[in-house]
Amino acid sequence: MAVDMSVTFGTRTLPNPVMTASGCAANGRELHRFFDVSKLGAFVTKTVMMDPRSGRGTPRMAETASGMLNSIGLQGPGIHAFVEQDLPWLKSVGARVLVSIAGNTAGEFADVAKVLVASDAFDCVVGVEVNISCPNVANRGLVFACDPLASGKVIALVREQLPRDVPMFAKLTPDVTDIVSIADAAVKSGATGLTMINTLLGMVIDTDRLRPHLGGITGGLSGPSIRPVAVRALWQVTAAMREGRFQTVPLIGVGGVRTGRDALELIAAGATGIQVGTATFNDPNAPQRVLTELEALADSHGVARITELVGIAHDRMVIP
Repeated sequence: MAVDMSVTFGTRTLPNPVMTASGCAANGRELHRFFDVSKLGAFVTKTVMMDPRSGRGTPRMAETASGMLNSIGLQGPGIHAFVEQDLPWLKSVGARVLVSIAGNTAGEFADVAKVLVASDAFDCVVGVEVNISCPNVANRGLVFACDPLASGKVIALVREQLPRDVPMFAKLTPDVTDIVSIADAAVKSGATGLTMINTLLGMVIDTDRLRPHLGGITGGLSGPSIRPVAVRALWQVTAAMREGRFQTVPLIGVGGVRTGRDALELIAAGATGIQVGTATFNDPNAPQRVLTELEALADSHGVARITELVGIAHDRMVIP
């Protein structure tokens, strides 16, 4: 008997838990040449802001021993171009879309959401991922997700713009002392769930020129090297929810997933959904392959539904 791979986020049920990760597959057209993006649980868009952005100066990317650094700077066409061109195309191929949004200020997040909701293609949107892991220019560049109050304000303002039945996920940064407090603030402010984690802040020095390699100096570290951090963050937040510290919500795990076994590790730590990002740069079929491998692994564990494995590691701790 085949494993039931469907997962539920709020009012929306997806056929499987595997998604792309924001920023790693543009807005779908490129990846669709390799496989049908409608076969994924959801397609996560590149983060879109209110106005067009040219992004940071070059070089923008650097390889590391177990991943990569990017300093793209949220380059994009802006929300109006997105709803006129990209979202209708995603709808036309049958994709379920999780739209990633951001803003320079808390109010701008809400403005982007308002334009999105007014789109004729909004009915293909299965949720909104609020990228609060970007700098707050109104507060001297502080990352929203580094502060519970700033995180909560953004989430509350976006929630006001979305229909109540549209799931909203707060995307959290691991670059904090206590990720549980940020998660708590986001959930109490109206987040349906949480996406964990975004990239870690990193830097590479060019040892020939003896200067920073990236034009933006620092960048976001992604790839296999950050998966243990993602597992830790998922574990901590799941444990806090199980202890009743705040309301239990679904989590989307992201960070260094290359294989079905990687995905299963995040699920066992507490993730209901999985995003595949950096792996697509060298293997565009990675999201589809991860899904196939994950289904086989779930079957090998003898479960009828993939959701039976969500957070299972918490029930199997070895007590000294």
